[in-house]
Amino acid sequence: MDILQSYGLILILFAAVVGFFMAWGIGANDVANAMGTSVGSKALTIKQAIIIAMIFEFAGAYLAGGEVTSTIRKGIIDSTPFIQSPELFVIGMISALVAAGIWLAVASYMGWPVSTTHSIVGAIIGFALISAGHEAINWDKVGGIVGSWIVTPVLSGVLAYIIFMSAQRFIFNTDNPIKNAKRYVPVYMALAGFILSLVTIKKGLKHVFSDFEMAVSGGEAYLYAAIVGLVVAIVGRFFIARLKIDPAADKDMQFNNVEKIFAILMIVTACCMAFAHGSNDVANAIGPLAAVVSVIQNGGQIGAKAALAWWILPLGALGIVAGLALFGHRVMATIGKGITHLTPSRGFAAELAAASTVVIASGTGLPISTTQTLVGAVLGVGLARGIAALNLGVVRNIVISWVVTLPVGAGLAIVSYLILTSILL
Repeated sequence: MDILQSYGLILILFAAVVGFFMAWGIGANDVANAMGTSVGSKALTIKQAIIIAMIFEFAGAYLAGGEVTSTIRKGIIDSTPFIQSPELFVIGMISALVAAGIWLAVASYMGWPVSTTHSIVGAIIGFALISAGHEAINWDKVGGIVGSWIVTPVLSGVLAYIIFMSAQRFIFNTDNPIKNAKRYVPVYMALAGFILSLVTIKKGLKHVFSDFEMAVSGGEAYLYAAIVGLVVAIVGRFFIARLKIDPAADKDMQFNNVEKIFAILMIVTACCMAFAHGSNDVANAIGPLAAVVSVIQNGGQIGAKAALAWWILPLGALGIVAGLALFGHRVMATIGKGITHLTPSRGFAAELAAASTVVIASGTGLPISTTQTLVGAVLGVGLARGIAALNLGVVRNIVISWVVTLPVGAGLAIVSYLILTSILL
């Protein structure tokens, strides 16, 4: 306890630095996932994707990142063993941020899309093991996360396969792709508007307005989302009808024009996913940071919730934006080009499937990784064209990086914890 009183400000400053480092890793790795399909399909250039992501990720993180945040991310560990020694809890949370930040920096440099959520969870497990023993860890929660490595990509992959094949069936494999695009694309627009509205409400706006929390639980969110979907379809149908397209053009030219329509759709889905991601995953960086600040400012008292100091959310938002701008291109290339060749229609199928999986997971309480969701969706689109359409070497590296994220995060946290305790205690 004397340490918290004597070195409280120094610990807060150090936690802020490593919290920014962790947010930087989220930007470099996770945000690149949301924009990778748009860049890979050439719907956006890398520069355009970074600018759009910077705007919507910052807006999501700063405006909808949450007034309060859980001190123990995802309920992975029990704080009871730390009540008598809060300084160990503070050092442990800082160690977790250091460990997760290092792993995300390494993975981003290698171009591996890994889960930022699983990185911080693995790091928290590591410091809890070394400081309080295995009894402090909720192993059922850990088991659910491990199970999500299979469930999440399979679910999003199946949905992406269905969406992609429906576009092939109703638009591309017909005698008149342009005519059928004008007929069916508004349906995809309505579906995208509905799903993305649900994602925004469930993952973003509920943090801003308490009424949205009620709406989500009461089912009103689905009504709001349906109205948005209908409006999007009507507006989309109006603009598509105004497109000047030569009906006598050959099929290749018709395909190109249809892809242009899907490219516009992709930009909209990417913006919504970036906003939802910023609002949700910024907690991976600011959750432990908020816990450190709260415990120190409250004289060592560990609460279930930690009120956010005014500077924490903008710090996390700026960290995410900086990581994306400086380092995000490597993971973007893996998602957009490394796994399979993407066109706007394929990228749209992948993004809509990923968003749908997020909505399903929110409703069922399934612990998911946005990274694994999108990678699974891209795999589903690739498989729709046959196994030869996939770069199996890249897929293998991605799966290995997923499996090692939890133990690597735990190992780095243990090392960080031992170093920090040897310095401070």
